[in-house]
Amino acid sequence: MTDSTVEGAAPDGLLDAFWEYERALMANDLAALDRLFAPGDGTLRGDAGGVLVGHDAISVFRQGRGGAPARSIGDIHVRDLGNDRALVVAVTLPATGGRGQQTQLWHRSSTNDGDVDWLVEAAHVSVPAPAIAASVWRVVGSPLVTGAAEGPLVGETVAVKDLFDVAGFAVGAGVPAYLAEAPRTVANASAVTALLAAGATVQGIAQTDEFAYSVAGKNSHYGTPPNAAVVGAIPGGSSSGPATAVASGQVSIGLGTDTGGSIRVPASYQGLWGLRTTHDAVARDGLLGLAPSFDTVGWMTRDAATLRAAASASLGSAGRAEVSGRFAVAPALLALATPELQDAFAVTLARLAEAGLTDDLVEVTLPDIDDLHEIFRTVQSAEAWATHGEWITAHPDALGEEIAARFAFGATIDPETESFARQALELARERIESIVGDRVLLLPSASSVAPSTTADAETIEQVRQSTLRLTCVAGIAGRPSLSVPLLTVEGAPVGFGLVGPPNTDVALIAMGESLA
Repeated sequence: MTDSTVEGAAPDGLLDAFWEYERALMANDLAALDRLFAPGDGTLRGDAGGVLVGHDAISVFRQGRGGAPARSIGDIHVRDLGNDRALVVAVTLPATGGRGQQTQLWHRSSTNDGDVDWLVEAAHVSVPAPAIAASVWRVVGSPLVTGAAEGPLVGETVAVKDLFDVAGFAVGAGVPAYLAEAPRTVANASAVTALLAAGATVQGIAQTDEFAYSVAGKNSHYGTPPNAAVVGAIPGGSSSGPATAVASGQVSIGLGTDTGGSIRVPASYQGLWGLRTTHDAVARDGLLGLAPSFDTVGWMTRDAATLRAAASASLGSAGRAEVSGRFAVAPALLALATPELQDAFAVTLARLAEAGLTDDLVEVTLPDIDDLHEIFRTVQSAEAWATHGEWITAHPDALGEEIAARFAFGATIDPETESFARQALELARERIESIVGDRVLLLPSASSVAPSTTADAETIEQVRQSTLRLTCVAGIAGRPSLSVPLLTVEGAPVGFGLVGPPNTDVALIAMGESLA
């Protein structure tokens, strides 16, 4: 640090405060860092992930970060701006190589005991961009696979969830031990082939939660992909890698899967368009599944037009039925959302009604939501164990604690319980069909905004349970479900969900466009 060259005249005490901050940063001294940032709601901190506003938000971010990467300081440029303010631009030299930059606006103020403190009012940090962010990507090319020279998706780039076969590469499913033993595939999955045939290129294979058995987006092996829409929040899973790749502008299409919400939840958390297709509308060959009764293929994009093009290229003759233009809401589902989200949803419904877009809207009473969730959970867990149980038994330490516990529950489900649950599943599907009919069910895509990465396990699980009760309805019914980035709660996005009749996938996207 002391070898740094200072250019410009620094006001008294400024450099002492600068170096105090740098020492606290390298020691992850959270108390000192909090003290050196100006209090109040106007303090700013920005980086490539976005801008944090307010001292408290910045403090929470630091707590979840787990310390800053080791670095030293190169040249320091100081500009005295007058009025007890100064700008400091420092070159940072990460221990891992490359060069970064830190820009700070400092303000000098007097304390109650007469001392003078320099405090940071605004800061921006830039670091050398990694060649591949391991939390987002498993492998990347330029591109990895080239698509057809002509077609409706020429110019579009795809992040493929690490469950689909991409010829020449193994499937890792978010589990390093599984990847280590997996053979290279010899052909592309049908869902990949369809996008390539339409002219899209595969940019790379993106990360997923372990065996896609989560809606949080946190992977104990590769890390948590950043939420590109909400700094310091979880990205949503299990299509977390493709979602972050799309939301951060690295690709235009995320190819994912949705069993219990794995497309709709990350789309909701990161302000994307996301479609879970009608069950069996898109072929699942070349896909490492989780629970075949509910597994579906789908896509995430930043706009409706790209989503419609990807769906149209992949659905073939399926998914092209028309929608009636009639709508339904289920109060029991809306009650699962946080109060703030309920308010935002109600305001949006009122605006849509005022615009004459939802004239035929009725309230419906679905079967008991807790019962539906338990049916879904039992069948999903039994099938997940049937799919991966043998491998997990042979590799007892391969999974993180939370995912391992979910598979362990699946192992306890006896044939009689599974059979009963499957019968209940068929009855529940028939009941939903008779109640909702040809109407489009409107609901939030998730039960809340994206939780913070610093949220405790109990909070994350509570959000997960509420969200799965919302998302399982489409899974049980085998219906397509679209997440439209229409809602905002305290500056964070939440998806406005549409669950349509079977095989109305493309029309559902058009309906989402009209509502948006």
